[in-house]
Amino acid sequence: MDILGLSTSPSSGGAYALILNEVNGNRRLPIIIGTFEAQAIALELEHIKPPRPMTHDLLKNTVEVFGAQIGEIFINNLSEGTFFARIKYKQNGHELEQDARPSDAIAMAVRFKAPIFVDDSVLDEAGIVSDDDSSSQAAKIQKSGTTKSMSKMEKLENELQTAIETENYEKAARLRDQINKLKG
Repeated sequence: MDILGLSTSPSSGGAYALILNEVNGNRRLPIIIGTFEAQAIALELEHIKPPRPMTHDLLKNTVEVFGAQIGEIFINNLSEGTFFARIKYKQNGHELEQDARPSDAIAMAVRFKAPIFVDDSVLDEAGIVSDDDSSSQAAKIQKSGTTKSMSKMEKLENELQTAIETENYEKAARLRDQINKLKG
């Protein structure tokens, strides 16, 4: 997975939606994370270095002082709406694992340039299928007979799904109304 982006959700108390994108596929995984973790991820992605080390920078320095590296991040479970992750370390030929919140694990992954993996069962349960696949897009357009209205409808339906997943219900209601208007 790679990081597609971060977006704020006003209805979720200042939390952010971190959207992961399947590298060799068409699924996306939205994960709601806190403001601090979103800031830690965004600063690293934008290559902004604060004057003093932030918590995740301190953790990175500590891991390196002990001669270890992060090999990968694995989001391995989803239980009752909570995501679980494992950080996999490499140290002197040994592999170690540690439980972590996905937001913290991803903040560390971007610092170590480590790959991010998600278990298929988690993607099946919480992932959103993106309509970027050109063959399915073409089939839908051919079925409808109109390119412009179908692509607008698909876009609205995708946005609706993301709004629901990120618990942005105000936006979801507006999108639902727009979809109903288009359907006539």
